[in-house]
Amino acid sequence: MIRGREIAFNEGNPMKEVKTRDSIGLVISHDITRIIPGGEKSVAFKKGHIIREEDIEGLLKLGKANVFVWENDGTLLHENEAAAVLADIVSGSGDNFSYGEVKEGKIEIFAGRDGVLKVDKEKLAVLNEFDEVMVATRHDYTPVRAGDKVAGTRIIPLAISLSRIDEVRKSAARGKGSGAALSLFSYQPKRVAIVTTGSEVFEGLIEDGFTPIVRGKLSEYEIEDLGNLKSSDNPDMTAKAILRMAGLGADVILVTGGMSVDPDDRTPLAIMNTGAKVVSYGAPVLPGAMFMMAYLGDVAILGLPGCVMHSKRTILDLILPRVMAGLRVSKQDIIDLAAGGLCLSCEVCIFPSCSFGAV
Repeated sequence: MIRGREIAFNEGNPMKEVKTRDSIGLVISHDITRIIPGGEKSVAFKKGHIIREEDIEGLLKLGKANVFVWENDGTLLHENEAAAVLADIVSGSGDNFSYGEVKEGKIEIFAGRDGVLKVDKEKLAVLNEFDEVMVATRHDYTPVRAGDKVAGTRIIPLAISLSRIDEVRKSAARGKGSGAALSLFSYQPKRVAIVTTGSEVFEGLIEDGFTPIVRGKLSEYEIEDLGNLKSSDNPDMTAKAILRMAGLGADVILVTGGMSVDPDDRTPLAIMNTGAKVVSYGAPVLPGAMFMMAYLGDVAILGLPGCVMHSKRTILDLILPRVMAGLRVSKQDIIDLAAGGLCLSCEVCIFPSCSFGAV
């Protein structure tokens, strides 16, 4: 044990003052600052640094005849070691996530691949109930790319008891699923088809401006493009086009236009006439209120309102990533979009690093 003056540091974690010449192998418990004449100030030794023989002279030159350190008696984990354990608890095993460098008990967690981040809010709350640890994440269902920061963790005290870390691990493991609060659903290759509705487009009276927009959104994913069928406003024709694309093996069918409540907007009827199960017609999202989500067996059918053609970010940007990651969208998923479902149409769009779609 360290022989020295004991000072209250963190509950259960005493800090002791020892002679610098006797401190080799011990851990500095706070930042030690170097002040250079002229006003420059910097950290010479960071909290958590393990003192080496070659550090002694430098410490003495900084006026540190004594230093404050802590010693592990076998019941404690240093903040950096504990942070690494906490990161594993938060994100689980596997290569879905990677970690940044451990600094002062902090670790940042990054997406290991493209996909949709899923946050178990219950488990996240359980972890943050412990005063000595903290975890902060991005929003649930955030679409991410490999290398994007998704979470950060920190151990609050310089050291934490092994028994407390064990409590954290056991608490996180309770309930459904694994102990991980974070999951990453990778984007999957999908066979995708587009059905464009509108008599004016079908008859060649105007150019189809909708399909290029949709294809632009799809270009962010790995897809097999099964093509585009045009249909008039006749719901039977549109239903047949949808069924034809499903017969060609489409995993996802995007149906554009005719989604409003005007008498000649009959796309919702066409989707229903295919026998598809409608999850929701309407969504608490602006832009995107007239969106329809349906499934024909396992085939996802997305009825896209006109705003998709005119607005930079819409309901499609919230739902398409989930579909492309193989997540089945439920009615409750649509309802949950309400808080965060208002796009502010910012002059400079930073989606998904914004409130739009935050759940």
